Order: sequence, then C-alpha cells, then structure tokens
Amino acid sequence: MTSQTEIAQRVVESILAQKLAPGGRLGEQELADLFGVSRTLVREALMQLQARGFVEVRTRKGWYVVEPSFEQARDAFAARRVIETGMLREAGKPLQTVIRRLREHVAEEREAIASGDAATRTFLLADFHVCLADCLGNRLLTDVMRDLTARTTLVASLYQSTHDASQSCDDHEAIVGALAKGDTAKAERLMAEHIGSVKETLDEKSAGSPDARERLRASLAPLKRSAV
Repeated sequence: MTSQTEIAQRVVESILAQKLAPGGRLGEQELADLFGVSRTLVREALMQLQARGFVEVRTRKGWYVVEPSFEQARDAFAARRVIETGMLREAGKPLQTVIRRLREHVAEEREAIASGDAATRTFLLADFHVCLADCLGNRLLTDVMRDLTARTTLVASLYQSTHDASQSCDDHEAIVGALAKGDTAKAERLMAEHIGSVKETLDEKSAGSPDARERLRASLAPLKRSAV
C-alpha cells in the first residue's frame, strides 16, 4: 500500500516538475482513488505537506497548492543563496565519485532538454541542487534543499520565470567543473550568480489565476527519472 510519505513525495516531485501549479486543487477523494488508499491516509499526507509549506486548506473548499507572495519568493531565493553558497564554501575538493555523479546528472539534464521533455527537464534542473547537497554528504541540508527548491519552483511557475533551461544546465556544469578542480571559491561565486540570475527573471506583475489545471492524474504521474 502507498504510504503517506510516498503520496507527499509524489506531490513534491510534481511541483518540482511544474506539473502542479500554484493554486491547484488537490481533492482528497481524487487522490485516494488515484493511489488506492483511504481518504484518512491522503489527509495525513496533505497535513504533512501543509507543515512543510506546500499546501493549504481553505474553509469549505478543500486543499490547494500554495501561492507564494512575491516577498516570500524573494525570501526563498535569499535562503537558497545563503545555504548553497555556504555549503560549497565548506565542500573542499569532492571525491571523484561525487564529481562523476554530478556530471551524470548534468548529462541527464541535457538529454531532457534535447528531447523536449518539459516535465523531466524542469525536475532535473531543480533536482541538481538537491543532488549537490546529497553528494556533499549533509542529509539535513538535502532535506532542506528539497523543500526550498520545490518552493522556488512554485515561485518560478507563479511569477513566470523566463530563465533559459540550457543556461541553467550550463551554470550547473560550470559549478561542477570548479568543484572538480577544488576551486570552491569559484564554485561559490558561480552558484551565487546562478541563483541571482534565476531570481532576476521573475515578473511580479505576472502573478494571477493560473490557466486551466492539468488533470490530477496527469499531474501526479511518476516521472521517468525520480530522485525526490
């Protein structure tokens, strides 16, 4: 049977892939039918996501994906900048196995970009930052980065980020290259520039009611490559 953690994981994965939009409704019965579980289990999963800041319950309306304010958007990117640059500052020169894994991740990003698979591409570009924390061996930071990255993905969806996917992939490759040389100062600078450039593409005026929602089943379908 699917657990509440697995349900929550699928929802976060779909947020990272921008398959669930800010303001999207998450019906308890629809989720229960989709996962073949009770509404009680679904409610527990949604409460877990509510505690993590991803969903909210609206009186007499049900559960919805949160719609971050522009101020919350700035806060999320500021938090990522502090955490990720600090993480790199302490990294030293990673083992070759770590560099190999990060380069494989970047290669997967390029493959998804070339194939036109928008959901997998978006997921992988966001997941790079989670993968980086995991590769550097900090389990707590990995969990923090997963939530922060998903939060900024919601932000990018709501405020229509125009940051180019290929540029993000190039940025990731450059960061890995600096780490491979043991140049943590350069990696830290490149990460700060990368996060800053994504933040600068947000458009505060673009927020509003999202277009018609994708069907819940399509939104929560597993990705071809899942790492959340």
